[in-house]
Amino acid sequence: MIISLIVAVAQNGVIGKSTGEMSWHVSEEFKHFKNTTKGYPVIMGRKTFETLGKPLKERLNIVLTKNPDYKTNYDDVLIFTSLDEAINFCKEKKFEKIFIIGGAEIYKLAIPVVDEMIISRMKFFAEGDVYFPDFDESKWKKEKLMDSELFEVYKYRRN
Repeated sequence: MIISLIVAVAQNGVIGKSTGEMSWHVSEEFKHFKNTTKGYPVIMGRKTFETLGKPLKERLNIVLTKNPDYKTNYDDVLIFTSLDEAINFCKEKKFEKIFIIGGAEIYKLAIPVVDEMIISRMKFFAEGDVYFPDFDESKWKKEKLMDSELFEVYKYRRN
């Protein structure tokens, strides 16, 4: 199983706002995210899930929370209290690939264990107070997948 992380990052490292608001709306990047993750399980933190407001369609939605009593109004959303538990569940179900989709705390936990990262590098600075964690680029092979007017997409594969 391939463990992948997907994120959009502004030039100043911003990925969002702690209020849950998006820092930008770039429909082409949203389309890239949807097309890349469609059909695969997506793992996200509770705050990210609550910001979305509902499960993402055509994907198994897995929410991580430290609260073992956390519930959603959606029967098809799975809840785990650790990233390891969620990943092990996906391995047992023999999924081909899974995506870690945020937020910052979950990305920080995931970077040491993911096989690849798909990073949309936005070509602008953004307002926000939630940042993508730093990582050592020398430990990754970087390949450009896409270049558009407002962003470039790179795939990082662990060396």
